[in-house]
Amino acid sequence: MVRDWTHEDHTEAAVTQIERMADTVREADFGAPVPTCPGWNLEQLVRHTGSVHRWAARMVRELAPKRLDRTAIEAEAAGRPAGELPGWLHDGARALGEALTLQKPGEPVWAWGGDRHVRFWSRRQLHETAVHHADAALALGRPLAIDENVAADGVEEFLDVLPYARWRPQVAELAGEGETIAWRTGTGAAWLITLHPSGFTYERAAERATADVTATLHADTAADLLLLAWGRRSVEQHRVEGETTLLSWWADRSMI
Repeated sequence: MVRDWTHEDHTEAAVTQIERMADTVREADFGAPVPTCPGWNLEQLVRHTGSVHRWAARMVRELAPKRLDRTAIEAEAAGRPAGELPGWLHDGARALGEALTLQKPGEPVWAWGGDRHVRFWSRRQLHETAVHHADAALALGRPLAIDENVAADGVEEFLDVLPYARWRPQVAELAGEGETIAWRTGTGAAWLITLHPSGFTYERAAERATADVTATLHADTAADLLLLAWGRRSVEQHRVEGETTLLSWWADRSMI
């Protein structure tokens, strides 16, 4: 079953996730390439991730009504010696946690998703970090188990923000005439995506049979689905049923 989360839950989990990522990259080879982020090495991944944490913290702290520029934050990150990056990343957890705790979850603030409130950023930074933590672990050849509760919420967060990824025009093509896509996991979490002429909707569907579903993708865990949703895995790595071309069509247009 998929649990429901509060802003406080997301904040606490985001801080923990950042701290865990900092521990993962401590004493790592920062020149290691990151296979899931082509063209990046571990140093670039960590600088990017830590910069985003500080940018989100500032946005929340100031309740910014418009998107704040990240240039100065990224310049400060670029000036950090690589050896300081694990501690710098860890410090960002505290800054983000303090900002998210300072403000009420329903306070308005700029966000690129549909929920333009402080609570958007606690959830977004949890899952941004979870995915980039996985990137770092994969780059270093280390196992990483994303908590299933975190991953399941991350799958839903992906589906919530996907329609707002306006920098990727192909997202607008995610529509249809009632076709359905089921994402099912061996741990019990499942979702049903329905394509409509105006876009798509989704629902939790752990108990729903798959007989009337157009296409089904089976994953071992919600963590596998989260990494698939964010382009870290491919459809071909999973067992599929039904109209498999529909699953590939969805993946090609939804990878943001």
